[in-house]
Amino acid sequence: MQLIALVEELAARLEAAGVAFGHGTTNAFDEAAWLALWKLGLPLDALDENAARELQHAEEDAVRALVEERIATRKPAAYLTGEAWLQGVPFHVDERTIVPRSFIAELLADGSIDAWLSDRTRKVLDLCTGNGSLAVLAAMAWPEVQVDAADLSPEALEVARINVDRHGFADRIRLVQSDGLAALPGPYDLILCNPPYVNAQSMAALPTEYRAEPELALAGGSDGMDFIRTLLRDAPSRMSDEAVLVLEIGNERDHFEAAFPQLEAVWLETSTGDDQVLLLTREAIARNAT
Repeated sequence: MQLIALVEELAARLEAAGVAFGHGTTNAFDEAAWLALWKLGLPLDALDENAARELQHAEEDAVRALVEERIATRKPAAYLTGEAWLQGVPFHVDERTIVPRSFIAELLADGSIDAWLSDRTRKVLDLCTGNGSLAVLAAMAWPEVQVDAADLSPEALEVARINVDRHGFADRIRLVQSDGLAALPGPYDLILCNPPYVNAQSMAALPTEYRAEPELALAGGSDGMDFIRTLLRDAPSRMSDEAVLVLEIGNERDHFEAAFPQLEAVWLETSTGDDQVLLLTREAIARNAT
């Protein structure tokens, strides 16, 4: 059987099984291709050049077994492969952290945040760092900055350590265990944060794949804003005068605006539109608190 035929077969199998996507792929074909290429030891962007490759029966069986494991366990594919990609950069991931998928990664890669920074930008915080991917991408984007990567979970920081070391940033990224900003005096010139923001009703309706991730990194209370309320209360005292906070809130814009109706936010454009990630100046946060 040719590789492309197997991918098409397995895509139909995934579709029929009703698995949920969103942890690196958005559809059954891409998910089947990812699992097949990974299992065969091929580059994940090499389907076209390998489409006509004739597979041995043992290779077919191995790929089918992996897809059946994906269906039976409902684990995100990234947990089965131990790897996730953001902006073309590979990261280790396992059940100790959520699968990295932050849209802030796009903004780091395309320079959208650069206009809000200056030649005095030296200290960056990646709060709720998870597996450390945004911290690594920030270090790649701005070679002159030092990055603190903080998380409440010591298990998540163990995974972040793997990725910081993997990409050679042990000298520029410091890992910190912190409950919000409690252990982070700053001041920071830029704070990146992809916090737990899923509201209680949405948490209850999450597909099994998302329930496989640490709830600590997802659940944001009744309206999804519990962590963010504390963050905005504490942030000005941890920010330099010209600092900005880049905050991801997923599909919770209505809840965010209801919770902070007077807060002047700049909504940033990502591949999903302009309602997932926002930017707040220190001045705006401080003014809203008064």
